[in-house]
Amino acid sequence: MKQRLLFIGPPGAGKGTQASRLCETHGLRHLSTGDLLRSEVSAGSALGQEAEAVMNRGELVSDDLVLAIVRSQLTALNGQGWLLDGFPRNVAQAEALEPLLGELQQSIETVVLLELDDEVLVERLLARGRADDNESVIRNRLEVYRQQTAPLIDYYQARGLLISVDAQGSVEAITTRLEASLA
Repeated sequence: MKQRLLFIGPPGAGKGTQASRLCETHGLRHLSTGDLLRSEVSAGSALGQEAEAVMNRGELVSDDLVLAIVRSQLTALNGQGWLLDGFPRNVAQAEALEPLLGELQQSIETVVLLELDDEVLVERLLARGRADDNESVIRNRLEVYRQQTAPLIDYYQARGLLISVDAQGSVEAITTRLEASLA
């Protein structure tokens, strides 16, 4: 199986769930940018302190800072396989990530797009029961995804890296399709 993966897809498609399952089964490191940021902050690293200051001001962490954290994490893996989840979120970030991965000789081998109809996504997200997940907020998040993240589909498809996986059905059924597509 491929050892350097990137997951993309709309909110509610199951990226985190499937990433965790795949990483556990295949010994990959799950690099979720949200988790990485929290980890750096709790470790009190210089990058973490910088990220914490930005987040405490209610601002988004810059691409450069996220890239620095990704670099730090990938360097520490010493060749272990990884799955990147939550970054890049747009083409500009993907273009910034590419030279970093090239420098580390750890290019992305496969980009997995988890695809699901909007109506199913809305149902899933409403079922999660988060306080900030009402239908209008969810539909807005889907629109933001379409505007910012969906262009990554063309970006990675043009590079011959993209595979699509139907994210409909049970967690187990999706995992089975995912495993088959990566075999």
